[in-house]
Amino acid sequence: MRVLRAGDHKRMPWKNGKGETVEIAVFPPGASIDDFDWRISMATVAEDGPFSIFPGIDRTLAILDGNGMVLDVAGSSPVLLTTASDPLAFKADIAVAARLQDGAITDLNVMTRRDGLAHTLIRIDVDGSKTVPLSPSTCLFLCRRGTLSFRRDGETGALAAGDALLIEDAAETVLEIDGEAKCYLASITTG
Repeated sequence: MRVLRAGDHKRMPWKNGKGETVEIAVFPPGASIDDFDWRISMATVAEDGPFSIFPGIDRTLAILDGNGMVLDVAGSSPVLLTTASDPLAFKADIAVAARLQDGAITDLNVMTRRDGLAHTLIRIDVDGSKTVPLSPSTCLFLCRRGTLSFRRDGETGALAAGDALLIEDAAETVLEIDGEAKCYLASITTG
């Protein structure tokens, strides 16, 4: 279990060169945008346009800030995503275009290689004490806003806005959290 501080997240250009990504975690460590097994990142989208294509990758996206955007995913009806929406899962190797609703947005992306991994992404609003069940997988718990303290198997710590907790041996345990925060939990499993 490791705390990944917001100030240590890696900044890198988008694959299509039209923006910047803040990489929270990647596996294997040091992997590039072309050879990762899984990757969790945030990005600011400031203009309408196509998403980068990632062959063999499944992706889930959540809106963290802003007024939302409409995603046109090839073969599906357009979907409006806002900060209140559930995260949207789609294949990253098909055409996807974004249309902003009124200004820039910040999103959270979870991507996994389809030929061996699967993932889920859920939003968790914390107001006081909460117990979060962890699946037997690799989990990343992102504190997007606010602050919280956590405890798992006798280990304790705290997260501030932008910090994340990477749990590589979740093994069907629980994460006990306390505070006021808007959070996201990504779970990555072998599939």
